[in-house]
Amino acid sequence: MIFDSHAHYDSHKFDEDRDEVLSSFLPAHDVGCVINCGSDFASSEFSLRLAEQYDYIYAAVGVHPHEAEEAGEWNPQRLKDLAAHPKCVAIGEIGLDYHYDFSPRGVQKEWFERQILLAQEVNLPIIVHDREAHADTWERLKAHRPRGVVHCFSGSVEMARDILSLGMYVGLGGAVTFNNAKTPVEVAAYLPLDRILLETDCPYMTPVPYRGQRCDSSHIAVTARRIAEIKGISVEELLTAAEQNARELFGI
Repeated sequence: MIFDSHAHYDSHKFDEDRDEVLSSFLPAHDVGCVINCGSDFASSEFSLRLAEQYDYIYAAVGVHPHEAEEAGEWNPQRLKDLAAHPKCVAIGEIGLDYHYDFSPRGVQKEWFERQILLAQEVNLPIIVHDREAHADTWERLKAHRPRGVVHCFSGSVEMARDILSLGMYVGLGGAVTFNNAKTPVEVAAYLPLDRILLETDCPYMTPVPYRGQRCDSSHIAVTARRIAEIKGISVEELLTAAEQNARELFGI
């Protein structure tokens, strides 16, 4: 069974056929569980509605670094109310993004740290976005030692080792199939099976050979074949381990 630990079916790219994709296409392609991740309050609420509508979908709620400046004043109760939903399984996606800097870095850091502490308060894992912000991300993770996953991992083997030392998981997606994927391949080879989560970040990060198309959770089959090849194991062994890891982390 495919467990997609990070998706965005709230995206406008699914507006025309969302129900068809979620009600029939994905189940027909062995997708058995999906975590739909919020990026602001509106998308977090949308994720919860999807979780209510489809049995195999669960939600993460949180404010993405891109949206931190637009999120307004910190209101922990608003996020706590969303997190109290019975199908909310994580706080995310949260973190730092120094590639685009859509929000000032100081604002990003403030929202990231506050959401880490809130996740610990409500006993939920976090889903971390880290793009070109490895040092500052690591500083906050090391300080607070939350449960969770660094999704769409783009760091080195050395950083992966640091993440594992905290007991966290590493999310691998379509990047491992890209033609220039030297570091993602090294990380995939290094990671122990009991710390890997599989993800799409759909509709983004479509794996080869489907680049240029909209990504969906069925594409994990392609990513899993490549990672299994790198690790010298069967696809079934990888999918089973990744599913067990995700269920353990998210309490599903």
